[in-house]
Amino acid sequence: MSKILIVDDEEDLCEILKFNLESEGYNVDTANSAEEGLKILSTEHILVLLDVMMDDMNGFQMANKIRKDLHSEVPIIFLTAKDTENDMLTGFNVGGDDYITKPFSLKAVLARIKAVLRRVPKTEIEKEITIASVFEYNGLKINFDTKKTTINSREIQLTRKEYMILALLTQSPKRFFSREQILSQVWDDDTYVTERSVDVHITRLRRKLGDLGVCIINRTGFGYSFDN
Repeated sequence: MSKILIVDDEEDLCEILKFNLESEGYNVDTANSAEEGLKILSTEHILVLLDVMMDDMNGFQMANKIRKDLHSEVPIIFLTAKDTENDMLTGFNVGGDDYITKPFSLKAVLARIKAVLRRVPKTEIEKEITIASVFEYNGLKINFDTKKTTINSREIQLTRKEYMILALLTQSPKRFFSREQILSQVWDDDTYVTERSVDVHITRLRRKLGDLGVCIINRTGFGYSFDN
């Protein structure tokens, strides 16, 4: 599942955000201080929701450490009551990707998370594809160098997005990818699409794979996986 880290010294707010994000299919970790957040943060996190006004180390300082000390490009969305132009500029200057002022609606937070994730550079597929140049299973063969897919030596004509979805799933068999994660990896940054688009493309992909289409499985709350 897509994992998000929430760092905020308001424990009740953390729990509310955690509950609602998990209802959307995300896996959520929480921390009540920047120091704790830095200890928890890992490469598994795809986004950080970060409060600005915390004791000791504030959110801006934590973001600065994430960018300069950890050399991490994980997307950061600031959550804060500080809404002056200078505060916003500071947030962006230290590496923030978005800035949400309190009080906020949960729908707005979810929408901003999705928008930020769609802007994330699509490097995951490229990194995974360097692991192996060919995937083979039960007659299915995917050549990641030529972008050619065959079943029993017969070429399967896939669209670019169908191929990218299949590449993402087959490079990490049995790993589940949420619809949002697939959207962020496959669709262009400037294209507005809904999560329903993923379902439509998966349906078409399964049909083209024939009997092997059953290998693409869906689990509620987790997303899609290639189970071989």
